[in-house]
This record gives sequence, structure tokens and C-alpha cells, in this order.
Amino acid sequence: MNSATPIRIVLIDDHALVRDGIRALLAVMPQIEVVGEAESGAEALELLARVQPDLLLLDIGLKDTNGLELTSTLCRQYPDIKVLILSMYDNGEYVRSSIRAGARGYVLKDASSREIVAAIEAIAAGGSFYSSEIARKLVDRSAEPHNLTPRECQILKMLAQGLDSKAMARELEISVRTVETHRLSIRRKLNIDGSTALIQYALRAARL
Repeated sequence: MNSATPIRIVLIDDHALVRDGIRALLAVMPQIEVVGEAESGAEALELLARVQPDLLLLDIGLKDTNGLELTSTLCRQYPDIKVLILSMYDNGEYVRSSIRAGARGYVLKDASSREIVAAIEAIAAGGSFYSSEIARKLVDRSAEPHNLTPRECQILKMLAQGLDSKAMARELEISVRTVETHRLSIRRKLNIDGSTALIQYALRAARL
């Protein structure tokens, strides 16, 4: 995506107050543009017939449908539109169901504005993103059998969140080269590479 072109977002949530809050948050972000809103599944489908956003910010609980079922429908009908779940629930089954339905990420409603924006940018760029608490749960369930070190678990969690090596190095206050060494060790132990493959691995390890 051209960095000069704003990421076009549609908000789908049945609470007007939540939509107002998210819209206000994103309004000050020049790289993001809210191009539509819907409060139900039916309204979302009607809107998307007219508006082609880059990304949907979607709640699980809607007036007329389950947001996870809507995610599955939308991903089939509009495969080029990416879905980010924004939910108050950190239920593991909801997270796993959202991934199966085709969502690219899952962020909790009490996440910081920085985390929500980071999720939007990561997913719009083709990656995935999970709230730190969600990523921790997925990683903790998958890392233990492979004897990952505590530092490797940290790196793995950050991969699940969509962070690149430079961002990890800044947050952990280590060099990019050290991060790359840890990533190589993780790849060797788990035989995977990339954040999407990481989440798929975590789900398999959880015996879905």
C-alpha cells in the first residue's frame, strides 16, 4: 500500500458510543481514514456493496448476527478486505474462531490507542496483530514443549503482535542482530517463519 494513501477503515459495532470513541481516536491519525460505519451485519453488507475499504474494525457482538459468522461471510465475499476484531472478550475460543473465520487480528477494547493503531497498520501492510494478552496466551500454550528460553518467548509474543525486528530491539533494548539471532533459534526449534505461520502453529499446538 502506498504510504501516502490513507488506510480506509469501516467501523462495525452496535454501540454508537464505541464507534464515536474509535472515530475520534482515528481522526487524528493522518494515515487512517474512516470511510463508513455500521451497527449490524445487514447494514455492514449493504455498506460494503457501495464502499470498498482496506480494513474492517469489527465487534463480535452485533444486534442481528455473531461477528465471527459475519467475519467468515465477509472474508468469502470480499477477500481483499482485511478484518480486525475489536472485542471486550479475551476468550481463547473466540480468538481461535476469529482466526478460522479469516480475521487477521484480535485486539481488546481496553487496548491502548497506540496498540489499536499498530494493529491497523500491521494488518493493512499484510501482517497480523494480536493484543499483548492474547498473544501471550497463544504463545504460552505453544512454546513450552519446545524448550524456548524466556527471551525467545518474548520474541515469539512480539512476532504474534506483528512487530518487526527493529521494533523488538527498541522495546527490549537489545540490538537488531541479537533479535535476529533469537528469531533464527525460534525458527529452528519450531520450524516456522512469519507471524501468520506462528499463529497457525499456536493453534495446532493448542489441539484445535
